[in-house]
Amino acid sequence: MMTIALIVSTVAVTLVVVLVIANLTSGEKKVEHKIERLYASDDPQFTRSMGLLLGPPVVGGNRFEVLVNGDGIFPSMLEGIRSARRTITFETFIYWSGAIGDEIARALSDKARAGIAVHVLLDWVGSSKMDKRYLRMLREAGAEVVQYHKPHWTGLGRMNNRTHRKLLVIDGRIGFTGGVGIADEWTGHVQDEKHWRDTHFRVEGPAVGQMQAVFMDNWVKATGNVLHGPQYFPEIDAAGDGLAHMFSSSPSGGSDDMQLMYLMAITAATHSIHLSSAYFVPDKLTINAIVEAAKRGVKVHIITPGKRIDTHTVREASRACWGDLLAAGVEMYEYQPTMYHCKLIVVDEYLVSVGSTNFDSRSFKLNDEANLNIYDRDFARQQTAIFDGDVAYAKRITLDDWRRRPLLIKLLERAVALLDAQL
Repeated sequence: MMTIALIVSTVAVTLVVVLVIANLTSGEKKVEHKIERLYASDDPQFTRSMGLLLGPPVVGGNRFEVLVNGDGIFPSMLEGIRSARRTITFETFIYWSGAIGDEIARALSDKARAGIAVHVLLDWVGSSKMDKRYLRMLREAGAEVVQYHKPHWTGLGRMNNRTHRKLLVIDGRIGFTGGVGIADEWTGHVQDEKHWRDTHFRVEGPAVGQMQAVFMDNWVKATGNVLHGPQYFPEIDAAGDGLAHMFSSSPSGGSDDMQLMYLMAITAATHSIHLSSAYFVPDKLTINAIVEAAKRGVKVHIITPGKRIDTHTVREASRACWGDLLAAGVEMYEYQPTMYHCKLIVVDEYLVSVGSTNFDSRSFKLNDEANLNIYDRDFARQQTAIFDGDVAYAKRITLDDWRRRPLLIKLLERAVALLDAQL
């Protein structure tokens, strides 16, 4: 009997270990070596390489609108939903109960009842605080609602793989992406510490077809059903003259594409890098790329959250790795009024990349992410101006400030940094 019990225990322990390893790793080879600087951001080869290496080609004919904070973001998204004539596809990580969650659920339900094809993909973990009444409302109205990677014995090795993507596509012609989640924390205009700072983008033009394709990637994984045809992928005329492409990453394919994009952009930078990062925990390879950029004269400015942050362990792990950056002349800022949830990089006032991706190992290796890259100097200058406005509400952390941290804080930061892969 003892032998049988020992065998059962061994099998059980082995199974747990296998599941833990499967959930903590992407299973793919990661970028491990420095990317050689072969061209600058103003070289046509930069845009060509970004398009070819990241997947979707860079396409012209796009128009972009930046939406700042909830008062700018949610009215535009709701207007888009209410304008839909044929289809709505919506994928998000965070969907919580509250006034804005209720309003969006009702708007989607109204369109479903009107005969519009509504498809909603919610991350199971990110929507755990969602009132189940919203799910019933949507499904009873005729919307198709799926929770991504809901626990099931067939997917035990994928429990740690979440969809962090934030996509809303209307009729295959209008797209929204950025950092915003569906929760009351994102509403308002940063009027107090309970209302967060964030940025979202509204897009028209051929790049919206790529946004739709990114949604379909996970919709097929979650449902096995392929949505296609002109109601989802219409022929799209030029809406402007902007260059852009939408690309994605996932542990099941191209898990390093997001980090590759950042490394290529940083390596090509010549004049400036403006990085807004809600969760900034770069690995050594990325730190070295930023340091090398600073040493060749690139002005690097980074804004992260201050004490008002939803996950304090991330802030502590982040601050642990600032030494080399500050020593190289990187300007580090902590936003003071409220949680800073922006996920945006501007390189040489030319490339703007915005989407769901955080600057950490979880986004680079474990999550399903999606970013929109825009190559437009006028638009990039607008984003730099918004960044400078955020700096006005941020506290700069100098190298002396960083070195004078209390010993206990230093020890805590080092301990938390050991969790880097999961942050």
